[in-house]
Order: sequence, then C-alpha cells, then structure tokens
Amino acid sequence: NYRTTLTWYQDLDLCKQVDNRDSAYDLDLLKRMYKYLSRHGDLFYIKYKNRLCGDVCLQPGGAVNIVIAKPFQNKHIGRRVMKEIIQVAKEKEISELHAEIYTFNTQSQKMFQSIGFTQVDNEDMYLVCKFQFVSVGIGRSVMTMASFELDNIADSLFIRVRFMLNQV
Repeated sequence: NYRTTLTWYQDLDLCKQVDNRDSAYDLDLLKRMYKYLSRHGDLFYIKYKNRLCGDVCLQPGGAVNIVIAKPFQNKHIGRRVMKEIIQVAKEKEISELHAEIYTFNTQSQKMFQSIGFTQVDNEDMYLVCKFQFVSVGIGRSVMTMASFELDNIADSLFIRVRFMLNQV
C-alpha cells in the first residue's frame, strides 16, 4: 500500500493542499506520518471501487484529517467519508470535530461546510472549522473490525491503516 499512497504524497499540488509543503514526501516521511497518526487516532485508508484513493484520521480530541488522491477528487468521496467519520465520532462519544484547513484550500473548505462544519477561527494560514453534535448517542462499535463497508458509498471500504502497516 505504500507504493500507492506514496504516489499521492509525491503530487506537489496535493502536498501544498494538505501540508502547505512545496516538496514531495519520500517513503521514510510517509511511514513516519502514518505511524504518528495511527498512534494518535483512528487512521483509515479509503477505498473506492476497489482502489485505494485516500486516507482519513479521527483523533480522540476530535481533530479530523482527510486526504483524497487527485484522480478521485471532486467525486464527493470526501464528503461521504466525512459523514461516516461523523457517525464513528458519535459512537466514540466525541462531542465536537474540528479541521484545520489552509485558507487557500477553498475546495476543502467547501466540502467541510457542505456537511455542517462552520468556520470558527481564521488564522493567518488556515481556517478552523468545527462540527458540534446536538446529541451524542452510543451505537454499535464498528471500530473493533479491521474494516467496514460504508453504507453511503457503493463498492467502498474504510481499511484501518494500522492493520495494513503490519502487513507491509
């Protein structure tokens, strides 16, 4: 899977969108990023029509990070995945989600706002958007499985990254 994900993070436009970097990731940096995120949250690969197309991380404090590879952007995959992450957060009793989005990344801003996030802060470099739940319910835990099918996306799966890292 590193072979696939490394190609995303070697796209300079994507690196700029996500990390405001002008240089691409190398394999070592990619592995360190995934290791850090998997230790500090629930990290998933996103699979669409049987192809890996992105990753998403939900941290215990409610921070959300999502990356969709360029060929899969503008297909509403990120929006649908975030709706599932909102459900996962409810099940984990996380009462508030937030995302830091660079001010020049209007595409991500629009996506987060379309699913109910609102801008709460405007730093020099990024916007902070939050999503608050009206009520938090406890549902069945899907987090105990290595993967689960998304109800909203046909032929799509979240795949828990920490399980994948052990297989590489």
